[in-house]
Amino acid sequence: MDSLTLTINGEARRIDCDPATPLLFVLRNDLDLTGAKLGCGLEQCGACAVLVDGEATLCCNRPAGEFAGRDIVTVEALEKDPVGAAVQKAFIAEGAAQCGYCTAGLVVAATSLLKANATPDREAIVAGLEEHLCRCGSHGRVIAAIGRAAKEIGNV
Repeated sequence: MDSLTLTINGEARRIDCDPATPLLFVLRNDLDLTGAKLGCGLEQCGACAVLVDGEATLCCNRPAGEFAGRDIVTVEALEKDPVGAAVQKAFIAEGAAQCGYCTAGLVVAATSLLKANATPDREAIVAGLEEHLCRCGSHGRVIAAIGRAAKEIGNV
């Protein structure tokens, strides 16, 4: 077993694990950060998204060792970020979840999108969600929530 230090939610965390272990499993099993989910296991559904250096990143297949020296933020810490908090509030207001399984990944993706583009049009929002699947049919409400969050951020 190797030791790995990762910066997660602003804190350096030392983890005893094989660096080849997917980051998602380290987050969930070693650090009890269960917001990101294992969906497809192929980085094709978006349920495993976290922010890495500010960018939405899928992590169910990528080795944890790849993330050493980078800033990882999980959905659990987004309430401390004004953009993340606005996204979470908008998701609640719009009812932008049904089963909720994909919601954390969508919130992470929306936060990343709005940090890069505070005034996205519908086309930019849809493109920002390209790697995310919602099997329950909440995608329309998700798009509305991101638009609402963008407006709120603009009014702050």
